[in-house]
Amino acid sequence: MTDPQKITQDLVIESLKKVSYPGFSRDIVSFGLLDHIQIDDQSVKVFMKLKSADHEKGVQIEEFAKKQLLADYPGMQIEVSVEMQAPQQSEPQDKVQTHFLENIKYKVAVASGKGGVGKSTVAVNLAVALAKTGWSVGLLDADIYGPSIPLMVGIDEKPPFDGQKIHPIEKYNVQWMSIGFLVDNNEAVIWRGALVHRALQQLMNDVAWPDLDIILFDMPPGTGDAQLTLSQSIALDGAVIVSTPQDVALVDAVKGVQMFRKVNVPIMGLIENMSYFICPGCGTRTDIFSSGGANTTSKKIDVELLGEIPINTAIRAGGDAGAPVALENNTVSEAFIEVAERIKNKLLNR
Repeated sequence: MTDPQKITQDLVIESLKKVSYPGFSRDIVSFGLLDHIQIDDQSVKVFMKLKSADHEKGVQIEEFAKKQLLADYPGMQIEVSVEMQAPQQSEPQDKVQTHFLENIKYKVAVASGKGGVGKSTVAVNLAVALAKTGWSVGLLDADIYGPSIPLMVGIDEKPPFDGQKIHPIEKYNVQWMSIGFLVDNNEAVIWRGALVHRALQQLMNDVAWPDLDIILFDMPPGTGDAQLTLSQSIALDGAVIVSTPQDVALVDAVKGVQMFRKVNVPIMGLIENMSYFICPGCGTRTDIFSSGGANTTSKKIDVELLGEIPINTAIRAGGDAGAPVALENNTVSEAFIEVAERIKNKLLNR
């Protein structure tokens, strides 16, 4: 039995922080759902408000919260009530009034369901490829925990500050901004969700982004706080999901697609990275990580396969040297150009 005298509102809040919002790693308290708590000698009553038209989500939150509180306070009567409220913004995602980056025409997230699939490499080369098509391009490194853009584009300087805002660094005809420009390269970024949320918004609002045709967001892997913050802060025009051909990567890629669909972000398509290897000696194609996985998966989940990027030492060497392979004119860079053109056409013709 739990001693009712020892139960406080702060303890109940800590218990509720163990409950994740359905479909996300972020907890229901940080989502701002908690309205008030009532505690007496026999019961704990929790009242929440959820701005959503998804009644099932409210039922899930009630069940998850009640289960957690029963586990933490055995013997107490637990009541959890979620009041459903109509969302303030009922318009489609592309009609939402945004507060960030309003001077940039198109905003596209480059994401992956898991790490190690080459998402940042693809994002950097897509940015360069889009610039080669004639568009003005920016890239925001939203991978707060593992910013790799500074290395991949060979920038080791601090961004300029005009007394009010910092300015992105231009290189290869692309405007770059990364948390990696602002912290020591050897320093681990250990932040909770609220700090990630604030940092991302500052990289959008406190940076003097010029007028651009498009900005790409290099997202951290997975389906966590950064993805949620971005989808809530701006009206994304689409998300591009990067995967490799293996089943284990494609399973997580599907999760990434589902996450963006839950927050009403259009899926522009799937990119299969490390798709195949062409022997430089004989020209034979070898499917090192299986073949056709992304194509089959894209059909199952009704998304377009935007392209297949080969395994090639030039891609790795370009990333290590800070000179993306898309800068060159060869068959490898052409693969990125083709994907960039498809993305561009989808945005122009939507």
